[in-house]
Amino acid sequence: MYSTLLTHVLIFLCIFSALCLSSDHGIHPLDSLTASELTQVQTIVNNSICSTSCQSLSFHYVGLHEPDKPIVLSWLSDKDSTKVPPRQAFVLARINFKNHELIVDLNASAIISNKVHDGHGYPLLNFAEQTAANRLPLTYAPFIASIKKRGLKLEEVICQSFTIGWFGEQKTKRIVREMCYYLDGTINLYMRPIEGITLTVDLDEMKIIGYRDRLIVPVPKAEGTDYREVKQKQPVGSPIKPITMLQPHGPSFNIEGHVVSWADWKFHLDFDMRVGPILSLASIYDLEKDESRSVMYRGFISELFVPYMDLTEEWYYRTYFDSGEYGFGLCAAPLLPSSDCPENAVFFDGYSMSQDGTPRKLPNIICIFERYAGDILWRHTEGAIPGKVFTEVRPEVSLIVRMVSAVGNYDYIVDWEFRQTGTIKVNIGLTGLLEVRAAAYTYKDQIGEEVYGTLLAENTLGSYHDHFLNFHLDLDVDNPANSFVKTKLQTTAVMDKRSPRRSYWTVVSETSKTESDARINLGSGAAELLVVNPNKKTEMGNYVGYRLLPGSVVNTLLSDDDYPEVRAGFTKYNVWVTPYNKSEKWAGGTYADQSRGDDNLAVWSLRNREIENKDIVIWYTLGFHHVPYQEDFPVMPTINNGFELRPTNFFEHNPVLKVKQLAKVKWLKCCKECRHNLTADIDPLA
Repeated sequence: MYSTLLTHVLIFLCIFSALCLSSDHGIHPLDSLTASELTQVQTIVNNSICSTSCQSLSFHYVGLHEPDKPIVLSWLSDKDSTKVPPRQAFVLARINFKNHELIVDLNASAIISNKVHDGHGYPLLNFAEQTAANRLPLTYAPFIASIKKRGLKLEEVICQSFTIGWFGEQKTKRIVREMCYYLDGTINLYMRPIEGITLTVDLDEMKIIGYRDRLIVPVPKAEGTDYREVKQKQPVGSPIKPITMLQPHGPSFNIEGHVVSWADWKFHLDFDMRVGPILSLASIYDLEKDESRSVMYRGFISELFVPYMDLTEEWYYRTYFDSGEYGFGLCAAPLLPSSDCPENAVFFDGYSMSQDGTPRKLPNIICIFERYAGDILWRHTEGAIPGKVFTEVRPEVSLIVRMVSAVGNYDYIVDWEFRQTGTIKVNIGLTGLLEVRAAAYTYKDQIGEEVYGTLLAENTLGSYHDHFLNFHLDLDVDNPANSFVKTKLQTTAVMDKRSPRRSYWTVVSETSKTESDARINLGSGAAELLVVNPNKKTEMGNYVGYRLLPGSVVNTLLSDDDYPEVRAGFTKYNVWVTPYNKSEKWAGGTYADQSRGDDNLAVWSLRNREIENKDIVIWYTLGFHHVPYQEDFPVMPTINNGFELRPTNFFEHNPVLKVKQLAKVKWLKCCKECRHNLTADIDPLA
């Protein structure tokens, strides 16, 4: 009977989800391009360019060419306006083997800008060319001979494309390297690399232009690598009994088109094939002021840099830009209900562009749900009043926006969490599979050389590496004109006799005037990082603001002159602040593949522009140093890091003081009869 009740609840939620997502609420200026709009882009480009002079055409990125910020804000402030700003698409395409930047006006059905990029670098790879490149080794005679020499079965071999970075070459072709793996008894191909072979593929000509079989290393065994449930032994101990999240009256959030409303929050949710989820126009309703107040104009993962520390011939170039080279959104994985997201989740689809311009649907790649995990929003027990004890507790319920990007071997879990306190919390979870190198070693004491990693299993080295995620955070705290304030906690000696104390600490604040003032490596002294509106104060006279609360602090350990570090200059500091510029959105540059570090956040910031009382953007680089351990084999338990954007003198007092207790669910009679079968009473959220 309990399962019957649950089934009815889930059916209700599914119907609710379908109604929310299928309703036609009209176009918002920041809505991602629809499938029909992507098809229109394909038609316009083909008819305008390829009807006469197009020898070859491949699409590599198509996304919304967002309207200028003042236009969007003006549209929002005009409650009676029904006219949406012109819909335009930004396209990165390879036309006749050259990089083109196109702006396509969908209202005019015309290309209004066609710029040929004559600088360095290439656009992100698309799936079609990677698939074609991955097939080439399997029909290449020297490679087939190498597989036979190793005693392996060609039909069990799978190859993958790897970007090559840049290491000082004067001229570059658009090439990738192929790394191949072996199945034969497992689906965990990444734990069975075929080491010592280097294949180089020219993507424009789609042929192998370089091959070397340098050495033979034992392929790690398949035993113990398959992570599927059906392949595991039964665990010892008591199994975890079923847990679920029930909302019998439906979720508390509302979705109209791409606009999500929950509690006092309202924001716009978008999807982009390069960066994944984009959250815009986040505002929170202030009960005391009886108005919605702006917090963040636009927030997203701008770039993701993953350099490996292995210097061997087959590994030194593995310094990936997962957003600019592979497409963080392009690699979005369909989310599994009740596994990736709880039963009360609502799902969104997304769209990307295929190599030929055909829209590609990405089903269930974003989910939204309310989370209650027994956490406490606030509480106090007062026992100082004689003969009386007062206890007040409020449970913490928050709203989660989630996407998972499966970029090759790694799975990145991205959570944007909205809290009733006005806090926006971002969490990044890393799981999936390590990138491992095959080696001759079966025991650590056999190793007598630098192996750049940890011996995890027989013939298996887990390589040292980093993950750096750069976030583009365009905060508009009570309107766009903001300032960045660095605050230090300074120890002060007590030199006079005003107190028996010998020392104390005090707060010393400094407002950054230019970009150079705002570059910060965390851990070097700055304790509080604030974005304030210098034009608005609380009733107590404090500037209203939000502060950035980092998680664990990780800084780059690469030297400034190392080629990967030159390309990923945004990792040099944890925090950057720039004046708003619509064209500056990807911290690694527009053309990240084989880029040379001449068009990225570090270069833009050299202009040292004024940022005081301006429309500013915070760029926060979150990092992981990953030293693999045996527990990461054969699949990694999730590791987490993140940050918070927390209100700081934004409200006049605690904004959740008036939050009420959650109502208890009244169990149906049929469910009451079966409650004795449960090990504990369950009180789902109302």
